[in-house]
Amino acid sequence: TRVRHQKAVRVVLCMAGQSLNVTCHNKMAPNSIHWFRKGLRLHDNPALQEAIRGAGTVRCVYFLDPWFAGSSSVGVNRWRFLLQCLEDLDANLRKLNSRLFVIRGQPANVFPRLFKEWKISRLTFEYDSEPFGKERDAAIKKLAMEAGVEVIVKTSHTLYDLDKIIELNGAQPPLTYKMPVETLSDTLMGRCVTPISEDHGDKYGVPSLEELGFDIEGLPTAVWPGGETEALTRIERHLERKAWVANFERPRMNANSLLASPTGLSPYLRFGCLSCRLFYFKLTDLYRKVKKNSSPPLSLYGQLLWREFFYTAATNNPRFDKMEGNPICVRIPWDKNPEALAKWAEAKTGFPWIDAIMTQLRQEGWIHHLARHAVACFLTRGDLWISWEEGMKVFEELLLDADWSVNAGSWMWLSCSSFFQQFFHCYCPVGFGRRTDPNGDFIRRYLPILRGFPAKYIYDPWNAPESVQAAAKCIIGVHYPKPMVHHAEASRLNIERMKQIYQQLSRYRGLGLLASVPSTNGNGNGGMMAYSPGEQQPGTNNNNNNSHCTCVSHFLGHRNGVVLRPVSSSVLFFFQCLECRGALLLRVMAAGASYSTLTMKNRPGLAVLDNSSNACNRYHNNNNNNSSSSSSSMVGVTGVSC
Repeated sequence: TRVRHQKAVRVVLCMAGQSLNVTCHNKMAPNSIHWFRKGLRLHDNPALQEAIRGAGTVRCVYFLDPWFAGSSSVGVNRWRFLLQCLEDLDANLRKLNSRLFVIRGQPANVFPRLFKEWKISRLTFEYDSEPFGKERDAAIKKLAMEAGVEVIVKTSHTLYDLDKIIELNGAQPPLTYKMPVETLSDTLMGRCVTPISEDHGDKYGVPSLEELGFDIEGLPTAVWPGGETEALTRIERHLERKAWVANFERPRMNANSLLASPTGLSPYLRFGCLSCRLFYFKLTDLYRKVKKNSSPPLSLYGQLLWREFFYTAATNNPRFDKMEGNPICVRIPWDKNPEALAKWAEAKTGFPWIDAIMTQLRQEGWIHHLARHAVACFLTRGDLWISWEEGMKVFEELLLDADWSVNAGSWMWLSCSSFFQQFFHCYCPVGFGRRTDPNGDFIRRYLPILRGFPAKYIYDPWNAPESVQAAAKCIIGVHYPKPMVHHAEASRLNIERMKQIYQQLSRYRGLGLLASVPSTNGNGNGGMMAYSPGEQQPGTNNNNNNSHCTCVSHFLGHRNGVVLRPVSSSVLFFFQCLECRGALLLRVMAAGASYSTLTMKNRPGLAVLDNSSNACNRYHNNNNNNSSSSSSSMVGVTGVSC
């Protein structure tokens, strides 16, 4: 039954799997619009609750903004996922006798008309931390103010209020995670109806892929169906794996982990179909039940916290996705090679491991995070020496969970342009895949042309004898391309390039960034090109304490840090550079440990506790006395200031 003005109606609102009976009235109450962007869900949506609070009418709108809708840089899988999210959101709103209004056009052009036509007095939306989003929202707030419309903005896409992180940089009280908002109450829901016209579907319905100009002939079934309903189903599957939660450790990559999992959540977090706060607290609650109230390991939240870090690093940096003009990005003279870039993007490099990953990405819209490392390293510092910006654009087109902050931050990190400078660690495009999936089943799945090769040659089929190639019905150079580069030579050259760049940067900054960088691996193969991070490197000792923290030089040695406490289960350390205001996540540590000092060991960005009360003073004294010393770098933290 459709709700009409001045009538009361009983509706059932489903929030995070719970049901609530609500009575709605409509008498002299404000008219609200809730503007969906990310946050495509009804659960844990505080801005949506504000739209409903005391309202007479509420309309939920989504704009197919030409910035996005007209972009050729967005692939069909991402479009399909978004449209499925909108269809699911509309279906869930229908259960509340409401609908989703999908509006074509730019918000700045359309909102003034809607404010007048619908007699709107309140506009609500979820806070967008990214610079272009903040600029857009500021313009809409101005339009609303001119129209006499109240604007309410709530944070729910991140665990933290990111502006507070920046604001509280210094000796300020710690910030806590906010709990997911409670299920709506009768008092909060109060007065709400959604006026719906008979031609709503024609005017405001969710469009199809065909209407957007996509040819869907031959489009395979979605591996990742979009929407809040699917997201909540997946999180329940996730939580059913009690043994996994109870014994969680850093994920180990194997052949099965390369394939999409029915419990995977990253696209749903990116589009806001799943609340990161709901995910965090459900994981925490289950772990404590299974482990009898013990604190969960921080690795359980690792990906959520990295996501938080990149959002924080990007929020005040509108050039975060660029090399030029980006204060935290090293300027590297990358090659411009459109032909090589196309071969990488189109899975024609001649390296089966790289090509299988890129094929999976194009077909399904997702690849394992270590597979992302492999193809990013290959494109940038490992083999092709092409800018991370080009790889970021390809991921933006194809990757379902790519968003501006995380995508750009990850590419800067993986290319050693920021955050992480152990450029002598390089993923081998043959050895890494072979260790992960020795039988080559992943290759056969996504590159069926190589299906006939035995496991011995499937990662380097160019080394197979002609008889083996003939038996496999695949002649290298005819049916499948030859390798586009000689990996050992390209990797050696690129490591030397990186070394020279960082030597120059080190001299410029007066910092000993390269104190522990090896020049060869002892057998003439140059650097560490055949090994992956975490493996024992020939000629080095992974257990020593002499490796410098080689984070971008802006970040070294600055003392202004802020400690953030998420429900007493862990502590997140952010440091901010006084020069460029960039933020660096140093470490997340278990509650109950000593927070007096941190010692950087082995890999930048990973810190371990040093219980010595003088460690902080030793660090600052060492840096004051000898900035290029090769002794271990320490970053001291005492409470919230050092």
